[in-house]
Amino acid sequence: MTFRSIALLGLVPLALAACSKTEEDVAAVPPPPPGSVAGSTAADRDGDGIVDGYYTSDGIYHPYAPPAPPPPPPAPSPRGERG
Repeated sequence: MTFRSIALLGLVPLALAACSKTEEDVAAVPPPPPGSVAGSTAADRDGDGIVDGYYTSDGIYHPYAPPAPPPPPPAPSPRGERG
């Protein structure tokens, strides 16, 4: 029983490989627009490492909104001297 199982596991990939098609050559992908990350639509226009906007499929750059202000400092703790 185990020999048949092992033989079957060895022959199935060979049989399926005979049916596979060879892949055709595909044209190279055009380079991304200036300032964008390759393989992504995100863009870092000023080169600081933070994404500044994105490109749409027609190649138009859309900047993100300005960053939000930092959160307010935390309230003082209720511990300590009161008075």
